[in-house]
Amino acid sequence: MIRYAKPTTVDEALALLGEGAWRILAGGTDFYPVQGSKPFRDNVLDINGLTALRGIAETGSHWIIGARATWTDIIRHPLPPAFDALKQAAREVGSAQIQNVASVAGNLCNASPAADGVPGLLVLDAEVELRSAAATRHLPLSEFILGNRRTALQPGEMVMAIRVPKPTGTSAFVKLGARRYLVISIAMVAVRLVVENATVADAAVAVGSCSAVARRLAGIEAALRGLPLDAGLVAAVRSAPMAELSPIADVRGSAEYRLDAVREIVARAVLEAAGKPAGDKVAA
Repeated sequence: MIRYAKPTTVDEALALLGEGAWRILAGGTDFYPVQGSKPFRDNVLDINGLTALRGIAETGSHWIIGARATWTDIIRHPLPPAFDALKQAAREVGSAQIQNVASVAGNLCNASPAADGVPGLLVLDAEVELRSAAATRHLPLSEFILGNRRTALQPGEMVMAIRVPKPTGTSAFVKLGARRYLVISIAMVAVRLVVENATVADAAVAVGSCSAVARRLAGIEAALRGLPLDAGLVAAVRSAPMAELSPIADVRGSAEYRLDAVREIVARAVLEAAGKPAGDKVAA
């Protein structure tokens, strides 16, 4: 017999998870399309009654994004400029109706290579808070998503929140798709820059849809550090290595196209984060 449960407290939810295997239902925007017309064969744990997992809070050292916080919550919440890339990505997650119910944590747990929220969280050095009935642990986001549809969630665990150490700098997000809205990414980029005295003091660059998991690009980050805010930024993006990427060829684009395109959109995102107009083409 298939079980359905809708707990009202976190402790109740964790107790149920400790009893056996469940599929967790949050916003449902991935859950139901994947299920399609197939009969349910897994127990369903509906966490939409867990009000404690909703909302965004600020502590002395972190921003805490609850596991049930939606993309609309991200868009509307007053967050510092370093979160601008994540806010821009939030506006690209499906339609406004999807943004109203889809959860940020669900986007991570779905673990799609094209998950729009992952690059913006990677450049913020986000970590995932996981809890079971027995323990709580924190994992860097880069260690939580293991591959296509694979995460480090262990039996009995549930995502409680995404924790972001209070970031500095400014950020930008650029997505390439076959059309403007309601599209799966061909490639996407998030960039966060910390600028001091008109020079890049620190840089974080992450790319999605060009490898099994969204990746930070250490070569480009290193090339940008120490540069003044001038044309050298684009030159650095053009020449820096991108060894972390291993794009596939599919109906949306070839691997070669993705590698060419991603340099263009990295350059655009860098210029936007630096407060410089990108124009129509900067790196092609």
